[in-house]
Amino acid sequence: MIRRIAPQFLATDISATVAWYGEKLGFECVGAWQDPPAYAIVARDSHLIHFRCAKPPAPNEDKYSEELLDAYVSIDDADVLYREYAARGVEFARAPADMPWGLREFVVKDCDGRLLAFGANLQAA
Repeated sequence: MIRRIAPQFLATDISATVAWYGEKLGFECVGAWQDPPAYAIVARDSHLIHFRCAKPPAPNEDKYSEELLDAYVSIDDADVLYREYAARGVEFARAPADMPWGLREFVVKDCDGRLLAFGANLQAA
């Protein structure tokens, strides 16, 4: 039985990425290894994201126009979280909208150019 899954993102500056996820998305650093850090883990609401220091993959020129997501995060309330992130100065690739598949979603562009979608079930709202 799978209970949790945590993405591992590549980053060229672990300290800067961890700081951005803390300041902008409200994650807390739960561990960083080596000096300067080569690996770190951040958490929010018991969910983890791992970061590994490495050269990022070659950019995809269609990433933003086709909204090629790096992660999808299921949440309770898209509007509440969107307002929190907007107050923190987060850059959005898409504002909250009701989608035909029954979710209310928005998309964040993180400090390393990743696209993170956040979606809440419309029936639960």
